[in-house]
Amino acid sequence: MSIPIDISFRDIDPSPAIEARIREKAATLEHFFDRAISLKAVVEARHRHQHKGKLYNVRLHLAVPGQDIMVNHEHKQDHAHEDVYVAIRDAFDALTRRVEDHARRRSDRVKTHAVPDHGRVAKLMLQEGYGFVQMSDGQEVYFHKNAAGNSFDKLAVGDEVRVIVQDKEGEKGPQASLVTPIGKHHLQDGGKR
Repeated sequence: MSIPIDISFRDIDPSPAIEARIREKAATLEHFFDRAISLKAVVEARHRHQHKGKLYNVRLHLAVPGQDIMVNHEHKQDHAHEDVYVAIRDAFDALTRRVEDHARRRSDRVKTHAVPDHGRVAKLMLQEGYGFVQMSDGQEVYFHKNAAGNSFDKLAVGDEVRVIVQDKEGEKGPQASLVTPIGKHHLQDGGKR
């Protein structure tokens, strides 16, 4: 990861192998979110009273634009965390989920809306309930009557329409999710603005 990583140990001797694992896990975060500023990791061994062995706790603090994302992955009764590498894995899994949530919330704030393309109705099968639009680039796009809504029965070959094409192709090739006639009222409104 190209961001600074600060690793500290508490009640456990520093270990190059543990540091390497943390750096390896931190590098995978870039796949989910590449705008991180810094990462602080604290690995600590907690002695359990009346039990043999230690449980490891891994705390992560990731600084990102707009907020800090923190994970304190402490499992008091999780015997798997007697292995420091399992504790590291679980902490980074939790951090990854939080980073994904953060990235999703940021992308929801900046939604992009599909800009309709223009075309002309090339073929219309009124009885069967579908048609094809000839797009400005020459491509023919299939549309079902549901994509045109109440306007389907009013369409005629040659009518100019706005079209939003689906990302995934259907059985008949490219398919429109929305077909809207461009009538005279639209052209007049467009000239006034």
